[in-house]
Amino acid sequence: MLLVVDNGSIYTKNLIDFLSNKKIEFASQKVDQVSLPDMEKFHSFILSGRRANDRKMNAINSKIIKHAVSEKKPLLGICYGAEILAITLGGTIKKSDRHVKGEETVTIESQNKLCNGEMDVTESHKYEISQLGTELHNLASSKSCRYEIVKHNNLNIFGTQFHPEVMHTSFGKQFFKNFLDISGCKPNWKPSRLVKSKVQEIKETIGKEVAISAISGGVDSCVSSVLVSKAIGKNLQSFIVDTGLMRYKEVEEILPSLKKLGVRPKVINASNLFYKRLNNVVDPEKKRKIIGKTFIELFEKEAKKSRAKFLVQGTLYPDVIESVNVSGPSAVIKSHHNVGGLPKKMKLKLGKNKNYRILRKCKSKRGFVFSNINVIHNNLYGKENCRNNKKYV
Repeated sequence: MLLVVDNGSIYTKNLIDFLSNKKIEFASQKVDQVSLPDMEKFHSFILSGRRANDRKMNAINSKIIKHAVSEKKPLLGICYGAEILAITLGGTIKKSDRHVKGEETVTIESQNKLCNGEMDVTESHKYEISQLGTELHNLASSKSCRYEIVKHNNLNIFGTQFHPEVMHTSFGKQFFKNFLDISGCKPNWKPSRLVKSKVQEIKETIGKEVAISAISGGVDSCVSSVLVSKAIGKNLQSFIVDTGLMRYKEVEEILPSLKKLGVRPKVINASNLFYKRLNNVVDPEKKRKIIGKTFIELFEKEAKKSRAKFLVQGTLYPDVIESVNVSGPSAVIKSHHNVGGLPKKMKLKLGKNKNYRILRKCKSKRGFVFSNINVIHNNLYGKENCRNNKKYV
């Protein structure tokens, strides 16, 4: 499997989208989430660019490079990834005379498996390689940069000072395709593999503990519950809270579909409680906070009966972004009741997961938060969701 190490570049999303569209089996991890002991399970690596210098980041990337060299695994370093490659293998970098940004023409000086001729590329860097160690040699240069593409003398380990993942880089997609071919990456990714890996990760997270799942009937919560049910079986207790605010006969429509999927939730009729607490409340944000608090009170009451320690809920990651400050300064757009609307203190434990592409941890660290859920949803139960409504697929 290919590992993409996300060092913080704003362009990494382009690379992720490209790999996903090509159905390449890969994992993408933020650099501070990379587990060095797990490097053995990856057969190739791509190191992204960065936003700021960080010693810990440098150390982790260097260790990955050394692992790739010792195990003779393919690796591609992009911008910062190329710079740390040069430093790790005995070279040096320097601060550029200016912030090199924009289009540049790169001339290929040595025949190689990645590219030939000339390429119009996109540059965006403040530092650049100034000298190569004895293990690397140069493949390409431009007017602004001497070392645009470098390669290990004996291994399929490359570095590019420019950004091939930016759409304005001509030959960029073919560049990555060539690297994937060199790495032996095939377009053989299937959703069933994702389901299997997620179920295993949930098993490792929850273990033998009891969990409760909150089901609304939508795609996110239903998929979350089905996955956890596959992982821990009878140790999952599922609940649907009838708030009195749902669509007409919605609960009755949800239950048969969930039964087919092996999930049999208990229905908690709490409509009178929600009506009482929301009575005369006009502000939408206050309503969402009240709803979130009431939900948790009901779930914690049920959890106490069974000594459950985990809460499972399905939430699209955009809901998290709208509700809480995820990374860097951002404004709260609105508090979704199952994210920003949750109370600050909860008795239920938190679910954590290493793979941020599918199972994400809410910034407020409360419960499971799933994203990109439709991929799993379609694989689990085709084009019929728990509401028998195709618009959710």
